[in-house]
Amino acid sequence: MKKIIILVLVAVMQLYAEAVTIPAMSFNLTSPDSPQQLVSSLNVLVVLTLLFLAPSLVLVMTTFTRFVIVFGFLRQALGTQQVPPTQLLVTLAMILTFFVMEPIGTEAYNKGIKPYIEEKIGYEEAFEKTTLPFKNFMIRNTREKDLALFLRIRKMENPATVADVPLSIVIPAFIISELKTAFEIGFLLFLPFLVIDMVVASILMSMGMMMLPPVMISLPFKILIFVLIDGWNLLVGNLIASIK
Repeated sequence: MKKIIILVLVAVMQLYAEAVTIPAMSFNLTSPDSPQQLVSSLNVLVVLTLLFLAPSLVLVMTTFTRFVIVFGFLRQALGTQQVPPTQLLVTLAMILTFFVMEPIGTEAYNKGIKPYIEEKIGYEEAFEKTTLPFKNFMIRNTREKDLALFLRIRKMENPATVADVPLSIVIPAFIISELKTAFEIGFLLFLPFLVIDMVVASILMSMGMMMLPPVMISLPFKILIFVLIDGWNLLVGNLIASIK
């Protein structure tokens, strides 16, 4: 019986293979026939590279770093362990980043990408006009001390205008500025919750309940206070207001 079933399955597979035509794909690498063909191939390579590096660009050229670090500090200050979950905090940070960066992305598209697609400007000019809004944004939110640090490391003179500052200087300076700002906000977030933990711990010690973890008692109070003051509204509003 088993042999018969196997023979029937083999016969059906053979008939299906004869009925279905599998398309062939060619991946031959040939030399370009013209300069235009070479430019087109290089453009495809550049686009694929940008798509591959898109997550990293989101991290280093936008406010995503500030948002996600502050949200992580908030969860630790509340002491809620994995609530809200990390995926939700990262998603919220991405949504807020899109909200903040949308005008800048629109300006970059209208000034650089759109004219390039319409063949009104060249590739180099399109790149400069596309990156200029992001560069202006990053410099506005970067401390002069951080810019001077990387200029000094490269042994470069102070640039006269924003356009003269290379992206290789702006991006690392912007990252460390965002990290410092995020840690400052995180420290301010920790203070009120730390006071609550200290008060609860002192009360438990005075009552002789040293075996009871203070976190277990202080956690409901911290959540209650955070909800009563509308903490998410205040936090998100002040985070966006801190962006120049």
